[in-house]
Amino acid sequence: MAKAHGSLARAGKVKNQTPRVEKQEKKKALTGRAKKRQQYNRRFVSVVAGRRKCNPQS
Repeated sequence: MAKAHGSLARAGKVKNQTPRVEKQEKKKALTGRAKKRQQYNRRFVSVVAGRRKCNPQS
């Protein structure tokens, strides 16, 4: 039988080391028609012509 990657003694090491951060309170997300409207405006209305597309995360 093949060996696992590393021993199970170290399982969860990194997750347990990371500091705990409480979830932040944020406003209610739009749903239904309003969400589709927001998507449309973000994707098609507010785009600048002639600019290269880039990831919204960057």
